[in-house]
Amino acid sequence: MTHTSIKEALDWRYATKRYDATKKISEKDWEVLKDSLQLAPSSYGIQPWKFLVIENPALREKLKTVSWNQTQVTDASHYVVFLYKEEMDEAYIQKYIDRIAEVRSIPPASLDGYKSMMIENLAKAPDEKIRVWSQRQAYIAMGFLLETAAMLKIDATPMEGFDPAAYDEILGLQGTGWKSVATVALGYRHPEDSFQNLKKVRFAEDSIIQYVK
Repeated sequence: MTHTSIKEALDWRYATKRYDATKKISEKDWEVLKDSLQLAPSSYGIQPWKFLVIENPALREKLKTVSWNQTQVTDASHYVVFLYKEEMDEAYIQKYIDRIAEVRSIPPASLDGYKSMMIENLAKAPDEKIRVWSQRQAYIAMGFLLETAAMLKIDATPMEGFDPAAYDEILGLQGTGWKSVATVALGYRHPEDSFQNLKKVRFAEDSIIQYVK
């Protein structure tokens, strides 16, 4: 993409309020959107997240009732719930170490130093610190998804307007070590969504970007 087309895509996107329920994201485009989640960066590269793609219409209806009845939940083509890992333990760290060794074809023992550092900084950290850190990591992945959608001219809505505890119960997350933190609806704007015609409001560049020399 050119510099101009990137700027146009960012100007084009907005938090869509009403979706056209008859329009669906193609498999080809969905593959790219999935890649944006899987390839998103995270601290240590450890990926303390999961993404639930809610396809069941009845389940979406249940989630809608605890999402302030926002129609994006049911009308969007795809609805993704972002989960974060509550605690970081040595087992998860070992799982990551094993994956590195597998992908890079190196012995796991060669990563002992990296493993020890993660155990010290993550597995031994206070649970509350890990919860906050893990939630922040999930938002990095959300950002990648939102920008990728804009590049594909696919509408997206980041959403925090829901009851996380109710989501966790409905989705059977209790006791799994994973909790919901945010969601993203994806699809195509309804022609009658008036928000698409509003000018994007942002603070002036010089009031939010400063160059420190």
